[in-house]
Amino acid sequence: MELRVLTYFLAVAREQSIIKAAKSLHLSQPTLSTQIRALEEELGKQLLIRGSKGTRKVTLTEEGMILRKRAEEILSLVQKTEREISASDQMILGDVYIGAGETDAVRFIARAAKELYESYPGIRYHISSGNACFVNEQLDKGLIDFGIVFGNVDPTKYNSIEFPFKDTWGVLMRRDSSLAAKKTIQPEDLWDKPLIISNQDDSKAILTAWINKELSELEIIATYNLLFNASLMVEEGLGYAIGLDRIIHTGENSKLCFRPLSPQTEAGMHIIWKKYQVFSKASEKFLEKLKLQLLKL
Repeated sequence: MELRVLTYFLAVAREQSIIKAAKSLHLSQPTLSTQIRALEEELGKQLLIRGSKGTRKVTLTEEGMILRKRAEEILSLVQKTEREISASDQMILGDVYIGAGETDAVRFIARAAKELYESYPGIRYHISSGNACFVNEQLDKGLIDFGIVFGNVDPTKYNSIEFPFKDTWGVLMRRDSSLAAKKTIQPEDLWDKPLIISNQDDSKAILTAWINKELSELEIIATYNLLFNASLMVEEGLGYAIGLDRIIHTGENSKLCFRPLSPQTEAGMHIIWKKYQVFSKASEKFLEKLKLQLLKL
């Protein structure tokens, strides 16, 4: 399977038309069709459902959708590798890729990057946001260099540094809600309330342990992947969102407020990278700067 042919396939998937894709690639339509059919024969699977002559539209089969996802990842990794290798030996430049869940700890990453920028302005940073599954998957595939994750780390797969600070679990609610007058939220306060919770298994386990109820006994009205989306649901009055502090703005002009859980429940976090990871020069410098920043705390 050639990278060139994967590029052709992605063009067809994007344009949903072999004719349009051929034009964008500056190929003849028969040449592109031949390349795609050869790819299908190589894989032993049909990748495209070709429309009638009247529409000329093509759609992806289930196998085609799988290949599109993998092809995007492969080409992204190839481009990342090419940029790292082509970087000058005399200058430190390149890209640092970081995956993170929603956490105020990103500020710490930003401070380290800002300080490093003063010495190495050729380094660029790319932040991908997602839950723990997303971060681990991206890291395992080599699409990011570092990940920020909550909870325990598998030492057989990753090297890690524990951050010396923690995020606090609490409830995001409207300022006019019945619980807004409380300074902290007790488990029984939420037993009869419509709740919006994280869809991550680790977060669900933390909630179950704190609230002294099984999830099936609670009124779970919605789940979220990113707290920002949940905050919009809260603002519209759908329910109370359980999440981490300092992610959603709750200043005086906000319709929302945040109240910590009691007993206090905290989330520790680590920055992790794959064992035996071969870093680019840019990533090496970033990790060095991060370690120095942590020593200052």
